[in-house]
Amino acid sequence: MSTDDTPFYHGTRAALAPGALIAPGFGTNFGTGRAARHVYFTATLDAAIWGAELAQGDGQGRIYLVTPTGPWHDDPNLTDRKFSGNPTRSYRSLAPLRVLSELSGWQGHPPEVLQAMRAHLARLRDQGIEAED
Repeated sequence: MSTDDTPFYHGTRAALAPGALIAPGFGTNFGTGRAARHVYFTATLDAAIWGAELAQGDGQGRIYLVTPTGPWHDDPNLTDRKFSGNPTRSYRSLAPLRVLSELSGWQGHPPEVLQAMRAHLARLRDQGIEAED
């Protein structure tokens, strides 16, 4: 289990109220969209912004301050396999996250940067590369 004790964020398009639980079992934002076994969160605002911008659906991107309700671990999709250590401070858990509040006033990535990331993710999907869940 990680010992990171800073605020945690979760980026999504779902409209949630304080106290709501974000639980595993919903479609993933990347790859085929299969039901996720884990919930994902981060201790960096930039990683949460990516989550909000790249989340499936048509709703507005949202970022929530969250707290894990159970043990959590480094996200293997963004740690030593792809990057040394865990520079995005990204984590995952089998237990739900509790929404504390919604973060407002955040700025998304420039349109050309967002489009480049979407194109990169489309290439990975076309190659059959899935995130580990």
